[in-house]
Amino acid sequence: MISVSGKKWEQKKINQNLVDKLKQDFDFSDILSRLIISRNFEDDEIATINTDLDLNNVFLNNEDFNQSIKLVVNCINNNERICILGDYDVDGSAASSLFVKVLERINHSFFYYIPDREKDGYGASKKLFQKLILEKPGLIIMVDCGSTSNEAIDFLNENNIKSLIIDHHEINNPFPNANSIINPKKDNGYKEYDYLCATTLSYFFLDLLIKEMKSKINISDYLIYVLLATVCDVMPLRKLNRLIALKALKNFDITKNLPLNTLFELNNKKNKININDLGYLIGPILNAGGRLGKSQYATELLSSNNDQVIKDRSNHLIKLNNKRKDIENLIMNEIDFQKIDKENKDVIFYYNSNINEGLIGIIAARLKDYFNKPSIVITASNELLKGSARSIYNYNIGRVIKNSLDQGIILNGGGHNMAAGFTLNKDKLKNFENYILEDFLKSKILNDNMFSYESEVSSLALNQDFYDDIKKLAPFGTGNSVPTFMLRDLIVVRPVILNNKHISVILKSKTGFSIQSISFNSVNTKVGEYLMNYKNSINILGQINENIWNNKKTLQLTIRDLIL
Repeated sequence: MISVSGKKWEQKKINQNLVDKLKQDFDFSDILSRLIISRNFEDDEIATINTDLDLNNVFLNNEDFNQSIKLVVNCINNNERICILGDYDVDGSAASSLFVKVLERINHSFFYYIPDREKDGYGASKKLFQKLILEKPGLIIMVDCGSTSNEAIDFLNENNIKSLIIDHHEINNPFPNANSIINPKKDNGYKEYDYLCATTLSYFFLDLLIKEMKSKINISDYLIYVLLATVCDVMPLRKLNRLIALKALKNFDITKNLPLNTLFELNNKKNKININDLGYLIGPILNAGGRLGKSQYATELLSSNNDQVIKDRSNHLIKLNNKRKDIENLIMNEIDFQKIDKENKDVIFYYNSNINEGLIGIIAARLKDYFNKPSIVITASNELLKGSARSIYNYNIGRVIKNSLDQGIILNGGGHNMAAGFTLNKDKLKNFENYILEDFLKSKILNDNMFSYESEVSSLALNQDFYDDIKKLAPFGTGNSVPTFMLRDLIVVRPVILNNKHISVILKSKTGFSIQSISFNSVNTKVGEYLMNYKNSINILGQINENIWNNKKTLQLTIRDLIL
């Protein structure tokens, strides 16, 4: 089916025998069973639906973790100063903040550094370490970076400075000659956890370190930082990440975390924190510093106990995020979506020499969401080109960026399954594009810009019991998306434009059923035009959710698309 927005939609194909077996084995409803089957939930994930499982440290006897703990414990016992080097995104900032919290509590000498995107470039480099060693660290711990920093690590070794890398990005062989490396993609016995972000790996490392040192620090107080990084780094909310999400959301009291509570208060938020708050409110605010020249601000905020620092950094980051939104809107308005659509490439490439380096990643994410295809945005950076990529769930963009580096097509780069960054010479741009497109073709991923919905449901089925069943699979996110359903023959009533970009409507069926609905960012789109003007019945593709207003909960439909 082709929608009014030009997207192709199809219903997911589900094996009814598997659905019936799940219903029988677990006494689940039909819709819950269908959702579990369509997402290929494993037994441990199914167990989390009705059972409160413990979050155990899966790296208790892991060789890399044990070696890393010995390294850090020896450094602490020898009173050697520690430097924490983190990436400038939420994952790097959150991981750095966990280390700050622990090292402050044990009163050990340390400092941290978050690189400036334009001045320092990405991650661990020899140039950066030439500056950091002036602070005389005995050990440098790299979080969310370092996996491809062979030259930089060699420089540290030449200067008798120890190094530990905790990272989840693609890693080249030979590995950097660090004293220890924690990275599931080393394939050293824990590759099954390559979907964990750097903050998650840091959390489990620090949990083991605290136990080794017999400290009384309760690292679980900061499990929300792990979930924050997981969501913002577009890691799948599946398997161990799902359990982390359930535990973090259940146990978190925002009033006991001054940084996040301040961000909530400044945004007039009073609800219990949820995945959307982390991904669409807090994450973009924290990332704004790294995008617009204040890379340290997110770590300063998340790791601080000082009221004044927290208020100052919160206000600054909110202002930077508002500035980012304005610039982003200008860029998005310049993009010719119809031209990109007509080109019909398997991977979207968009080059604009004037885009701010800090915004290419978020523009890539917007294009990926719109076209449901891997998307790469490239801008000019002095005499070179800088690019950022965002991918769909089943195509590892970090792997292909690593391979293009190995082939000498790009100058440097790195990434993970869902996101990557790189630098290349201008005369290599076409070669790079061809290489990516050929790789995608060889991967044999079926990507025809097809969007899918779970099933067709009657409007009468949209009741609280139906929603409660769906909610059993929450929290929703990457790898476990909010279910989309098809509802037929609805009439649009009382359309109202909100904030010059959203459209609120009431949808009514022939049987008299009605539901409050909203279509986000649909003003001046095909969907918006039909919602405002179409008088005949129409088929709706939407997601059911709960709307809370004045402490009153009502069901609401989020409209994703329309079918005539």
